[in-house]
Amino acid sequence: MNKTLKLNLKMLVFALFLVVIDQISKYAAIIALKGKNDFHIIKDVLLLHYLDGGNRGAAWGMFSGKILMFIIFTLIAIFFICVFSRNVNLLYQKTNNKIFLILNIFLSMLLAGAVGNLIDRVVRGYVVDFIYFKPINFPVFNVADCYVTISCIGIVLLCILRINEEDFNTIISLKKH
Repeated sequence: MNKTLKLNLKMLVFALFLVVIDQISKYAAIIALKGKNDFHIIKDVLLLHYLDGGNRGAAWGMFSGKILMFIIFTLIAIFFICVFSRNVNLLYQKTNNKIFLILNIFLSMLLAGAVGNLIDRVVRGYVVDFIYFKPINFPVFNVADCYVTISCIGIVLLCILRINEEDFNTIISLKKH
């Protein structure tokens, strides 16, 4: 098995591991929080609050009820994440630059977040949200949402601060390199 394939498999296993953590956390939230009082992790700051009825939309409930649209959009996003990850792995193999390894970790997190919420939409018809940050009245969210947020910030920062234009163009190319 060549190095690139091994690295692709490692990133996929990492993403699957994160999906399992996300799904376990959602299952635990349903069992422990549904129909019950909030659980305060940090009083008046961070609490676990089961969003009854679930999130049937995207961020902050946008496009509520458009499940088929979300499924199609997510499948397209997953395709592009996989292509970009393959390209990043090839750049890493070629240059041995650890920035590409870090970028691929972020892409794996993004993939895990997309798949975690996709599973909810397909299985339940809504996304299970249960984490609430009270001081700014932030919408209730979940572990997969954390993966997406953290990975997007990391990807943007790496692309702006550490990746040159030529490598960026290679990453987003749909051509096989």
